[in-house]
Amino acid sequence: MTRTAPSSGLVVVDKPGGLTSHGVVSRMRRLAGTRRVGHAGTLDPMATGVLIIGVEKATRLLGHLALTEKEYAATIRLGQTTVTDDAEGDVTASAPAAAVAAVTREAVDAGIAALTGPIQQVPSKVSAIKVNGVRSYTRVREGEDFELPARPVTVSSFTVQDVRPADGALDLDVTVVCSSGTYIRALARDLGAGLGVGGHLTALRRTRVGPYDLAGARTLEQLEEDFAVLPIEDAAAAAFPRWDVDADQATLLGHGVRIPTPELAPVPHAAFGPDGRLLALVEPHAGQARIVAGFPA
Repeated sequence: MTRTAPSSGLVVVDKPGGLTSHGVVSRMRRLAGTRRVGHAGTLDPMATGVLIIGVEKATRLLGHLALTEKEYAATIRLGQTTVTDDAEGDVTASAPAAAVAAVTREAVDAGIAALTGPIQQVPSKVSAIKVNGVRSYTRVREGEDFELPARPVTVSSFTVQDVRPADGALDLDVTVVCSSGTYIRALARDLGAGLGVGGHLTALRRTRVGPYDLAGARTLEQLEEDFAVLPIEDAAAAAFPRWDVDADQATLLGHGVRIPTPELAPVPHAAFGPDGRLLALVEPHAGQARIVAGFPA
């Protein structure tokens, strides 16, 4: 196995099913030869697809990358409800086949329309959300009765690609583009509930996180053969608007000093020095650059 990549950067992994996101991080720590490895946005063990891994200094990008738009391909089964809102959990209710057969495409489209745009979503109880410092799924395992509050999320696009019968149920192949924090299995649950037949997720593949998609992703087997990272400068330039500063400004930013900014959009920007090195992620605030993550040499 060759290691010719820089020490700091991102790895776009095509996560296989059956492996946790933490399991992928563990593999990457071994391949990268460092424990300073993290990921941007958890994928459930059942899910596959794009998982962004940060190595060394690039771990400072992960919290901001996790907030970017995501895209998924999924299969929703109408007619069955599960305890986990996906195929990993036991079926808790099944609608009569006649009721499922009576669900029209018009009704499906109306249900999807109601779940598109800015919505309030109640996460699945087996999610990793913390309730009073304890993971929600831990409370479920301990038999605790509780409710999670709804949270605002945005579903930019929710599109049916195919509809087919499935042993008395109905499978929908869908694509979803959504904001960070959106639970696709909750969309499956709520769509089924709205149609009166129940629903859960049977397959999930994340196809994009921000600018990073499957075209640039590599499998664990490929990475075992030839481990490489996307250099941190290239990673930041792809994910954030670029702001080039002069030498004096670079020195000030390197010392954590807020400097005046031009008219920049109110989003994180990647500040680069005249030598092309990534200096910091900054946010414009009251005409100055507030450093949200620094990258000292």
